[in-house]
Amino acid sequence: MKEFFAFVKKEFLHIFRDTRTLLVLIGLPTVLIVLFGFAISTEIRNVNVGLFSADADDSVERLMRKIDQSEYFTYVGRFNTEEDVDEAMRRGVIDAAVMFGSGFSSALYSPEGAEVFIAADATNPNNASMEIMYLSGIIAEYFKDDISAIHAAGPQDGSVTASGMLQPNLHMLYNPQLKSSYNFVPGIMGLILMLICSLMTSVSIVREKESGSMEVLLVSPIRPINIVLAKMIPYFVIACVVLVNILLLTIFVLKVPIAGSFFWMILVSVIYIILSLGIGMLVSSLVRTQIIATLICGMIFLVPVMMFSGMLYPIESMPVALQWFAQIIPAKWFIEAIRKIMIEGVPVRYVTVEILIMTAMAVAVFTAAVIKFKDKLD
Repeated sequence: MKEFFAFVKKEFLHIFRDTRTLLVLIGLPTVLIVLFGFAISTEIRNVNVGLFSADADDSVERLMRKIDQSEYFTYVGRFNTEEDVDEAMRRGVIDAAVMFGSGFSSALYSPEGAEVFIAADATNPNNASMEIMYLSGIIAEYFKDDISAIHAAGPQDGSVTASGMLQPNLHMLYNPQLKSSYNFVPGIMGLILMLICSLMTSVSIVREKESGSMEVLLVSPIRPINIVLAKMIPYFVIACVVLVNILLLTIFVLKVPIAGSFFWMILVSVIYIILSLGIGMLVSSLVRTQIIATLICGMIFLVPVMMFSGMLYPIESMPVALQWFAQIIPAKWFIEAIRKIMIEGVPVRYVTVEILIMTAMAVAVFTAAVIKFKDKLD
């Protein structure tokens, strides 16, 4: 046991001497979490909106001023015809348009109600759907208040009465402001921890093979499996430090609240870190050069984590074959569990399946890695 801890100490000293690698391990997660939290955003900002109204309607102008006060929209101005709206959208002057037909105000308070048309440039369908949803919410809220005011005042001359139109009441649960950081933080946690743990562990062991020092280590009193574990412990500690760094940035910089249990979130993350370390150990047992280990961990693992884990795209929207493939991606289960605990604030019993699957994956990967490692030694 004394020799084992001495070996662990040697590995820590070896990592601390390599300052460039240490900077990458600590600096890269910080850059990625800030980049995904601020620069890469699915939130809409500064959307130029135009107006077409067949009548000179004061209520419509007031509505557009309210839209202009929103942090998401900028009111460009009124257009005389629908063709002008289409031309302005083609030239990129506006991104969306709100259009009102003739007699809108009088129809609004009639039993039939009134229609408002919202058009958006759908060359980017995600932005277009969000722009329409945001504008619909502002318009519905505006005329809901307007109708309520007329109800309270009552008919002035008996000629106009409020119809009491049904207004939709929309609720966005768990992320009412639709902040993209709520979605990216669990995903980038899964990506960073997988890359750091698997890449650094695999390269560390393969480097010993390339230099020929592995044979020297094997003649020591320490068992081969203890050598591998001793090499993994420093990276486990570094991964935990990275995890704490990510959480601090998430809470104090990105302002993403942790709605659920902090303890269970940490425990799920630790299981995922152990699983990622096991994947790195398995890769190191299968390859002989650092270049191949880097390509496997840095490229082959990177694409599946980003594409099939639910980090960027919903798995439910994929073809059935790709949905089945996504089930073997460890990051998929980690991201689902973290989203449920961090964003939704659910009790741990709602993530039991994810925890059990990650635990089973970790056991299977470690078993395969140890068996393969012993085979290589023979």
